Amino acid sequence: MAEQSSDLKKVVIYTDGACTGNPGPGGYGTVLLYGEKRRELSAGYRRTTNNRMEIMAVIAGLEVLRYPCDVTIYTDSQYVSNSITQGWAVRWRANGWMRNKKEKAINIDLWIRLLDLCAIHKIQVVWVKGHAGNPENERCDQLSVQAAKSKDLLVDEGYENATTDNSEKILF
Repeated sequence: MAEQSSDLKKVVIYTDGACTGNPGPGGYGTVLLYGEKRRELSAGYRRTTNNRMEIMAVIAGLEVLRYPCDVTIYTDSQYVSNSITQGWAVRWRANGWMRNKKEKAINIDLWIRLLDLCAIHKIQVVWVKGHAGNPENERCDQLSVQAAKSKDLLVDEGYENATTDNSEKILF
């Protein structure tokens, strides 16, 4: 029997992504809060986009949860927030990953991962203004910038191995 929503553990996740150049080296920062427990996550990539890092920050937070949870995600990315709360990503998937009749959605590899994770958890996404003094959002910003500047950067295979022209990817 599936757990009732009220039986789910309540987790708060703050996220941010950063890129030095777009595309360029990038990173994400994630802070998870569960009761008195706190966990910080970050990673840097050698060539990626800001939007990809914003999505990766959310994915990273959700992927470490061991059980279905009631999750409130705070992001300063309207791209991430609107794609989930307004159902854009679900529509893109339903339409064969097309944004409209002519334009293919981008970052499909990450949206697939994120939508699969959203199906496991009860998700609420809240947009917060970036660089506006929210301590956890500011911490995520620090983590993402530090990760983007680190030495041993990972390969964002979904970006670097994409079949379309990389310059097209930063448009949306």
